[in-house]
Amino acid sequence: MWIFLGNSMLSIVDKGGDGSTLLVRARRREDLTRIFPKAKVQAGGGTDYPFRARIDREEVALRVAEAVRDIHYPNFKSSVDEDDRHSAYLRVWADMMGFQDQPNRS
Repeated sequence: MWIFLGNSMLSIVDKGGDGSTLLVRARRREDLTRIFPKAKVQAGGGTDYPFRARIDREEVALRVAEAVRDIHYPNFKSSVDEDDRHSAYLRVWADMMGFQDQPNRS
């Protein structure tokens, strides 16, 4: 699952472990630590996400729910303060706009 927040982008997967934790990955360390300040963040790992932390599944669910409860903006794109993050998110938005206009080939 990809989660785009105003100050963080996270990739959350169930990769290994006993099912009680999830692997939360990010392109920037602070994207993880802003949402999970107590996380033991690992750098590297040889994949396209340079930062990762194994976090209790329930904590992940609580933090995502908190983010939903804290929505107080009428437009997500305008709520993103960091210029480089806003530009990146806008490119994703534009790609998905193009995606919606293409016929479903399944």
